[in-house]
Amino acid sequence: MSDDLYSWGRYPYRPQKGHASHWRSDLSELFDGVIKQYGTALPFGNGRSYGDSCLASSDQVLNMRSLNRFIKADWQKGVLIAEAGVTLAEVLSIAIPQGWFLSVTPGTQFATLGGAIANDVHGKNHHLRGTFGNHVLRFGLLRHGQQELICSPTENSELFAATIGGLGLTGIISWAEISLTSIRSSQIDSSIVRFGNLTDFFALSAELDHQHEYSVAWIDCLAKGSNIGRGVFIVGDHARYGNLEVDQRSKLNVPFTPPFSLINNLSLRPFNELYWRMHPGQRTRQRSDYEPFFYPLDRILQWNRIYGRKGFQQYQCVIPDNAADVAIRELLKAIADSGQGSFLAVLKRCGDISSPGLLSFPLPGSSLALDFPQKSNLDKKLFPTLDAIVREAGGRLYPAKDAHMNGNDFRLAYPAWEKLEALRDPSLNSCFWTRVTK
Repeated sequence: MSDDLYSWGRYPYRPQKGHASHWRSDLSELFDGVIKQYGTALPFGNGRSYGDSCLASSDQVLNMRSLNRFIKADWQKGVLIAEAGVTLAEVLSIAIPQGWFLSVTPGTQFATLGGAIANDVHGKNHHLRGTFGNHVLRFGLLRHGQQELICSPTENSELFAATIGGLGLTGIISWAEISLTSIRSSQIDSSIVRFGNLTDFFALSAELDHQHEYSVAWIDCLAKGSNIGRGVFIVGDHARYGNLEVDQRSKLNVPFTPPFSLINNLSLRPFNELYWRMHPGQRTRQRSDYEPFFYPLDRILQWNRIYGRKGFQQYQCVIPDNAADVAIRELLKAIADSGQGSFLAVLKRCGDISSPGLLSFPLPGSSLALDFPQKSNLDKKLFPTLDAIVREAGGRLYPAKDAHMNGNDFRLAYPAWEKLEALRDPSLNSCFWTRVTK
């Protein structure tokens, strides 16, 4: 048994007891033993899920990180087979020198392959590539008391769809086969410009998104009045020439958890003002390595500690296109009026590429994500206000980041939840699933 495991946000604070299997051949026996002793469990990757979707209702998890071997690679076709505990960083470490990159990557490279599938992660190129699930060819799925199943669009297709975005509830993903995208360089050519308000964001998005592989914006969540929604817009593409080197720069580290959050009004307001002003007012082209472009926070190991002992919650929603302008404006106004917010607020537009997953989060519209230091008034005042705006706009929250969504909102936003429940392995259950379905 390993040390206690936690969600990335440390809220709710529920230590998980991890049970590790170092060989796929032993996974079934380990699964049986945990279920026999504790009744239910849940697979656990590298602990990058923010809320309680990675926390087992029994507090007993199968630690998949130790299943971290590569099985097979076809560098002519860009197809890779690896165990579920391999991280995206480890995939990049062997794929980049061969001229391949992840087709879709979230904002951290420290998620596991199994976790990326279970949460059907998305990235800055959703408008062109869809979600991670769009690039999963097949995987092995172990359900309690059964032989391992191979799931693909043509084999056990119902379980394939339910497992992509299925939050680890349909079975244990033991390995996966994914398709990669070809690159000529590991560097990114980008264009960056600051903008004055939300209207400017939508104008830039409409003009530039379709011209570039990647598109995202940082938002000053404390800006008010005519400046509401101001931020920094960034688009980028894989460079057409350059080296194929893996970024090996050393990482910083937050060595301990302070007793209180270092993100507060005293630090946040001047940071946001400085960050906005330090970026160019005219479009400026630049070249960077892939890590600072895709994974800026990964440079700081254990950055979640800066939120203090109470942890933090991320609020991520997506609003349909027809309501995005009005609803995003209302969301940002409510956040600014509350005086709370995030130094890393991300706004991006999602495309219309359908995911094979039943409970995939993105829909054609705009996604807003912010981190909030945990306080009692989040769940009592601010989040209910934000939830009402999202609900009225026909939007939804991201289960992988959530720690507060009520069951009515979840079931309304994800009507396919009943299909997932019907296909759920009864031996697997999470705090999140118990909260939103019971």
